[in-house]
Amino acid sequence: MNLRRYLAVFVWLAFVAACVWVISRSLFTADMSAFMPRDPTPTQKIMVEQLRDGVVSRLILIGVEGAPAPQLAQISKQMAAKLRTAPELVAVNNGEQAGMEKDFDLLWRNRYLLSDAVTTQRFSAAGLRDSLTYYLDLLSTPMSGMAQRVLPADPSGELIHMLEQLQGQAQPLVQDDVWFSGDGARAMLLAHSKGAGNDIDAQERAMLAIQGAFDEARKAVPEAAGAQVRMTGPGVFSVQSRASIRDDAERLSFIAVALVAAMLLSLYRSPRVLALGLFPVATGALAGIAAVSVGFGSVHGITLGFGVTLIGEGVDYAIYLFTQIEQKGTPQSTLKRIWPTMRLGVLLSICGFSAMLFSGFTGLAQLGLFSIAGLIGAVSTTRWVLPQLLPQGFAVHPPRRLGGLLMALVHRAPRARFVLLAATALAVVFIVFKRDALWNDSLASMSPISKESLALDEQLRRDMGAPDVRYMLVLNGSDEENALQQSEALAPVMRDLVARGLLAGFDAPPLPSRKAQLERQAALPGEFELRRNMNEALRGLPFRSGTFAPFGQEVATAKQQPLLDRTALQGTALGLKLDTFLVRREGGWSVMLPLRGVKDAPGIEQGIRRAAGTSFVLLDMKHESEQMFRDYRHEASKNALLGALAIVVLLLVSLRSVRRVLEVSLPLVAAVVAVTAWLVLSGQTLSIFHLIGLLLVVAVGSNYALFFDHRCTSAQDRERTVTSLLFANASTVLGFGLLSFSQSPVLSAIGSTVAAGAVFSLVFSAILIVRNDG
Repeated sequence: MNLRRYLAVFVWLAFVAACVWVISRSLFTADMSAFMPRDPTPTQKIMVEQLRDGVVSRLILIGVEGAPAPQLAQISKQMAAKLRTAPELVAVNNGEQAGMEKDFDLLWRNRYLLSDAVTTQRFSAAGLRDSLTYYLDLLSTPMSGMAQRVLPADPSGELIHMLEQLQGQAQPLVQDDVWFSGDGARAMLLAHSKGAGNDIDAQERAMLAIQGAFDEARKAVPEAAGAQVRMTGPGVFSVQSRASIRDDAERLSFIAVALVAAMLLSLYRSPRVLALGLFPVATGALAGIAAVSVGFGSVHGITLGFGVTLIGEGVDYAIYLFTQIEQKGTPQSTLKRIWPTMRLGVLLSICGFSAMLFSGFTGLAQLGLFSIAGLIGAVSTTRWVLPQLLPQGFAVHPPRRLGGLLMALVHRAPRARFVLLAATALAVVFIVFKRDALWNDSLASMSPISKESLALDEQLRRDMGAPDVRYMLVLNGSDEENALQQSEALAPVMRDLVARGLLAGFDAPPLPSRKAQLERQAALPGEFELRRNMNEALRGLPFRSGTFAPFGQEVATAKQQPLLDRTALQGTALGLKLDTFLVRREGGWSVMLPLRGVKDAPGIEQGIRRAAGTSFVLLDMKHESEQMFRDYRHEASKNALLGALAIVVLLLVSLRSVRRVLEVSLPLVAAVVAVTAWLVLSGQTLSIFHLIGLLLVVAVGSNYALFFDHRCTSAQDRERTVTSLLFANASTVLGFGLLSFSQSPVLSAIGSTVAAGAVFSLVFSAILIVRNDG
């Protein structure tokens, strides 16, 4: 082995070792916000922030089912008690009073600052009489016990008023002192994870804690042996997505390697050469992952799943080299002959993948960088490393029958040229006719979550009374106080819209602004006025005046007590609610008000705009996500056109013949049209990921077109070339075809599109390209 041979192999090994080192320190994620734009509009930015690490993203909805209600209630109580001490969670609520002591204490001690009913009229003689009369009515209701406890110190009814407001919001059914679904078949719990929604490891630990608490509680209730726990929420979806993508990557990679290895072993009949043929694949995969890790700081799970495609495409270069080595030739002489064509094919592929690299979506940009780095790694290994490692005298001897059959088909292929051109024209007409129903810009088109999981999420949210996550009213303020004041100014407008039936309800921050708290303190009467009003209010009512002795001192204390801020609410359910609704963002603070049961979004927007002078954003998550994908599709289309233009320019520079450029391009255009028509005929609507797949069809198919255009020196040379294209195409179809079975719609769309396009590109190249053999 000469020095040059040593050097090439040493550099390759050092490069592989460096990639392995980088990968060992890489962060892997399944955060689907990676497929949101890097430079979103202000409205889209709010949506992306909420999806990535908003407090709502930390919610985990829990349902326990499969046993009689009394046993489910026991399990719920034991789970809640266990989980309230779990470090993975910051709060757990199942409707029990036991877990709400801090909240009741907070409401009680600060009722005159927190209640929006505190006004001068409330403490007048007439106002106090109305409150006392209401207490009398409560004595005959289930709230009798509560009313009797708080009446002496709170005859104005502030605590009762706030509790009724909380109960007036959407709440689950209460049975056996815990939450249940409306049909009583499922006990309900609500947990808040400590980690952010995009911290998938933290979300997984929270899920394991919940599962562990359930298993322990079920063992303690022998009658509930058949019970099971169900979980849903953004964090749960992230964990499930990562698991499904990881399973796909491992399973599909194993199957792809096995199938490609079996094919190559049958062709080369040498385990050593088989191993050498997989070196470019391994190098490309390592280079791609390392490049993404360095370039983006983390590697998305979908990027790993996409690595299956390199098994198919990366091995193509080894096939071109191995299959075209002549009987008495050498790898070096073969590369000298085919390297210009192979190099041009790689450059064309890079042009195609660049449309993803310059994408506004981080996830797609990762796929582009992975593909480009992987291709460069694979072709470099084929060009400079494999020739040094191949055994002396190596040559592939494809079955004679196969070679003869292939050449017979290739010679007859041009007879179908006019039929193909006519079919392509008809397909174009068909696509144009269907253009209005061609694209699907729904966010669901990229979600790997199963329909069953989405149905469970919808059911648990309905049972829990969770707010509709589609609509959210966003108010922006220069600081926390300004944002809260805007929310309070808008509250009467929103209540009017509810009364008019435009929506079912809305939620508001539980912390009043400092301005509102000061106004409430000012509305509290002095000692003499309060005593006089109270005596007048008690006339004719069956209460003893001495019952309300604590009331005066409570009001006097409230007039002097410190104002509340968000730190006073920490550690309570109200604090979590505040963190959900009042968030610090770049440039200020925002109040996020979830809207429930929206029936007329335009009417709500118009009503707020007419009645309130404040600026606001009515965020429709569904509309914004679809608009975002439409914008990206237009951007991707422009990038695709630029990529196609770059390919044409590159072909003109390399081939130096307009006719040859047209001949090489025509099969690729026909393949794109055929795949698009096939997808539409099969009942699919196209997403941006199908568009990416069509770009890859051009990148992959250009190799076939170039080798068909390549001038061969003999019939044997042509036969070897066609044979290498067949096996290269088979490996590509295996790699991309397996992706079509992925649970991830992103990978499935790309895989099915490219697999079909690769076959079409090979067949159409044989039909449409005139070979210039000498």
